[in-house]
Amino acid sequence: MHTVISRPSATPRQLDDYAVSAEFYDVLQAQQDATRVHRLYSGVVRGARLGVLDVGAGTGRVTLMSLLESEVGVHAVEPARAMRTSLMTRLASLPAESRARVTVHPCPLGQAELYEVADVAICHNTVACLSPAVRRALWPSIARALVPGGSLLLQLPPARLPDAEVVRLFPAQRIGRHEYGGRMVMSADGARIRTRFDYWVCAGRHLLREHTETFWMWPASRAEVIDELRPQGFLPWPDRTDASVLALTLDRPGSNRSRGPRRTTHVSW
Repeated sequence: MHTVISRPSATPRQLDDYAVSAEFYDVLQAQQDATRVHRLYSGVVRGARLGVLDVGAGTGRVTLMSLLESEVGVHAVEPARAMRTSLMTRLASLPAESRARVTVHPCPLGQAELYEVADVAICHNTVACLSPAVRRALWPSIARALVPGGSLLLQLPPARLPDAEVVRLFPAQRIGRHEYGGRMVMSADGARIRTRFDYWVCAGRHLLREHTETFWMWPASRAEVIDELRPQGFLPWPDRTDASVLALTLDRPGSNRSRGPRRTTHVSW
């Protein structure tokens, strides 16, 4: 059987920076992350009446939680092919009713051209990996995708550079005869944070293979992020219940969509 492509894809080709981490993320980190995602965001997602926007969906922890906790449509934005492949595999195993409610956008949010599709937007484990210029360019796209009165919940980047090297060891996980392990090493490098992930697979005492993948993170304080979002009409919630998450409401006046008042659910994380 031969595959014939009659025309080029309209979707721009994206660099795949997660080719290594995509294999190990679900094994080493995803279960703990799923618990955290539910704790941080599920209460607000339950109050969604129009849609949920998942910016940087990765392998789908926020997307799956949103499908489970709400009855609205979900827009999952994930440019990285390796992470998106895991997301699509996971979605394919869902019932048809759930699959019908989720749309996967294989491009950055600014290229997805989404306008007033959601009343809840979530950026989990995403903003820290964006340079200041890219981060600031993201806010207008989120504002366009949300309806007035919508909620934005984002996991904040580190507020400052680490003073010394920080090492986080992931609990080893066994699959069959193999044991999977890994660690994250963070260190300051100029104005950025070098974040290196080391992974390995062992059979008993024998090392079968090991991989390393490095990412960059840019620190920004809560006040800095609020100042960047304010020109787009975002106002922070008065209560501050979790230091790692910034919650805001879009106070943009006017809309092309005729809508009644939306109830915003404030939860204790």
